[in-house]
Amino acid sequence: MDTELGNKNEPDQHQNKKHMKAFLVFLNCMLMAVGQVAGPLLVRMYYLHGGKSNWLGAWLLTAGFPILIIPISISYIRARARAQAGRLLVTPWLFSASVILGLVLGLDSYLYSFGMSYLPVSVSSILGSSQLTFTAFFAYIIVKHKFTHYSINAVALMTFGSLILGFHMNGDRPSGESKGKYILGFFMTIGGAALHGFLMPALEFTYLKAGKAITFDLVLQVQFLISMFATLFCSIPMIINKDFKAISKEAAEFGLGETKYYTILLIAAIVLQLLVIGSLGVIFNSSSLLGGLVSSLLVPVQQAFAVIILKEVFNAVKGMALAMCLWGFASYLYGEYQKPEANKEESTH
Repeated sequence: MDTELGNKNEPDQHQNKKHMKAFLVFLNCMLMAVGQVAGPLLVRMYYLHGGKSNWLGAWLLTAGFPILIIPISISYIRARARAQAGRLLVTPWLFSASVILGLVLGLDSYLYSFGMSYLPVSVSSILGSSQLTFTAFFAYIIVKHKFTHYSINAVALMTFGSLILGFHMNGDRPSGESKGKYILGFFMTIGGAALHGFLMPALEFTYLKAGKAITFDLVLQVQFLISMFATLFCSIPMIINKDFKAISKEAAEFGLGETKYYTILLIAAIVLQLLVIGSLGVIFNSSSLLGGLVSSLLVPVQQAFAVIILKEVFNAVKGMALAMCLWGFASYLYGEYQKPEANKEESTH
């Protein structure tokens, strides 16, 4: 009798886990949306009104990591009460991988921050969407995700979209900014997209090779470590350049006032940490490719808010580049949708 009841409960437990996983994917996608839309706008606002430190802009991306101490502490206390605290601790492999990924994220943050200091959000967001191309490439190399003609089509379209912006950069260059700085910002953003495209499959590979069951509690610790080492990476140049000491002076000279200066930095640190948490959470609950897809899907939302809040111009060239990126995104998404159907057909033959 007990065996029969146990068998009946198994489908319910499986269904509950499936629903919980779907909820966590949705929740992390929402965190990504908030961070990816609000974060770049706030960082760009910092630069537009007198902010000068590229390392501070990079530092903001991960400096909010201490907020993770709260959920990590709660999960540890609960596990300790159940005498399972040892299961929560990261392995040497996870720790070492987190250090390396954190340093890479720190460099990636600097590249994006540098790009945002010279490029309008409407341009940097389109260039940033090319990370889907790099994610697909590195996912193929690192975790053996297969290329399809849909993904190749997406890569080509997104590349052309970036090239269109590159060939028409004079019309987008902010007044008073040299062409050399604009070009440098352009390529730094592309470099940031490439590094971000590497990070996502690399993290997925880290989970696959962890040697133990990856729980949500472990993911929180990995997120904490990655963000902490990324912050340390950005903090060292800030100390050398005396950027921390310059914050008070920069705040006093900020175009929107000292109070808004600190408010922008604080909110930017929080929402950008939500972006990191959401991105890593999507990879844990789904895959690096879904993370790249969600990031690309948010580009039109970024465009709209950049036009509304920062009064950026959205011209025909940007529209064409955005259309090509969205076309590439749609092609890639359709290819991913077709994979299960193709697998079903193969299994029936």
